[in-house]
Amino acid sequence: MTATWINDVTTWVATNPGWLLAALFATALIESLAIAGIIVPGVALLFAFAALAGKTGLALPEALLWAGLGAVAGDVISFGVGRLLQGRLNSVWPFSRYPGLIARGESFFNTHGGKSVVIGRFVGPIRPIIPLIAGALTMPWQRFLTFNLLSAVGWALVYILPGYVVGSALASDIKPPPHFYPVLAISGAALVLVYLIVLRLRLGVGEGSWIYQRLEARMSQYDTTHRFWRLYSNERPSQQGEFPLPSLLLTLASLALFAGLAQLVSVSDQIQQLNTQVLQWFSALRHPLLDLPMIAVTLLGDPAVLVGAAVVAVLLLAFRGYYAAALHIGVAALVTGLSVWWLKAGLGIGRPDLVMSAPESGAYPSGHTAGMTVLVTLAASFIAGENRNRQRWQHYLILSLPLLPVALSRLYLGVHWFTDVLGGLFLGLAITGATRASYSRYDRVALSPDIFTWAAGLGWLLFVAAYLTGNWEAAILAYTPQS
Repeated sequence: MTATWINDVTTWVATNPGWLLAALFATALIESLAIAGIIVPGVALLFAFAALAGKTGLALPEALLWAGLGAVAGDVISFGVGRLLQGRLNSVWPFSRYPGLIARGESFFNTHGGKSVVIGRFVGPIRPIIPLIAGALTMPWQRFLTFNLLSAVGWALVYILPGYVVGSALASDIKPPPHFYPVLAISGAALVLVYLIVLRLRLGVGEGSWIYQRLEARMSQYDTTHRFWRLYSNERPSQQGEFPLPSLLLTLASLALFAGLAQLVSVSDQIQQLNTQVLQWFSALRHPLLDLPMIAVTLLGDPAVLVGAAVVAVLLLAFRGYYAAALHIGVAALVTGLSVWWLKAGLGIGRPDLVMSAPESGAYPSGHTAGMTVLVTLAASFIAGENRNRQRWQHYLILSLPLLPVALSRLYLGVHWFTDVLGGLFLGLAITGATRASYSRYDRVALSPDIFTWAAGLGWLLFVAAYLTGNWEAAILAYTPQS
């Protein structure tokens, strides 16, 4: 019955394409409304309308914009209703019919605080409940709107882009390579698996969460899986037996996203249009005052700087006797360099032709983004691993800050497409996740800093300063826009 109803609505919109944007807005709004989002099959409708948008040639930014606005509007309405009914949710219809769901939403909000507004957009049944709960628990309007608007960007991409790509592929005459659909299918299955584990099971995947404990019990039932679990469990006394489940899931999800994107960038006209629009937007920002800091930032992601950091880290750790950590960092750097080189050469995607001397290598993925991602996330993971769990996110946030300006500098200077930067990010995260998962079995002692650590860091900074000084004039000439 539901499938027939969805088919009827989709057919009507297909015959009245002028209502397509309104349909996207209305569906996203209803899907985000408290309780209504549970009853109405919003995800299926959004996929169908997004596919229609791609098939009819509707501009992707328009589809993303109107769907995102609908989601924001639905959340704001739910938040306002929650503020109006604070303290009475369990006694007012229709919320009184879902006491268990309300209780789960309150527990989720109390656990994750303000970031639950972002996380809640992607978490199954509680998705349309979180804004209602946030309002009922008197979360400030300004804070809610900030989190709501930021999360709407990611929500629109996740819920609209897949359907849009499918629709545009159906309308395209391009014949994809034989491995196109198998790779997409495997990538989609991997993402669904990660989604089910991480989000549907309430996000907890670290030691102590119920999904971790259930998975550990299941693995212990079979000799082979039990040996695998024990082999990669942490051996440090303070973290005895901790299995790197979060790192493995990060690797799986990042590889799936990277592989899926790598297939799409070579066959999708719509993605190329998005790349062109992003490139034009950044080109309009070019100004001599911004060029200098952007060139300096992009030089920080040059191979020489990143390899220098890896060499310093390997030598320092080996000198202090941390041989396993040194080996893993060295292998991560080597894998990053070789994979970027091989993928650029194999995929052969051309770069934008906007500057005087663009790099001669292929565009996808961005080596600067991939290398910087591995550098900062590995550093954050090693440092955060020596601190209490509740403080780890602060280290990841602070140490990952250099990644954003390096990635943006590649777009601003016009030497990479938007998808190149995304691909570099996904590849870097996959390498970091795999490195941390592998290192877990060798993690036996704390990696404490000493005077040699600070001396090595200072030495690398001096090398970076010398590199920037020696390559500054050539970089300014190379990144000068063509007239």
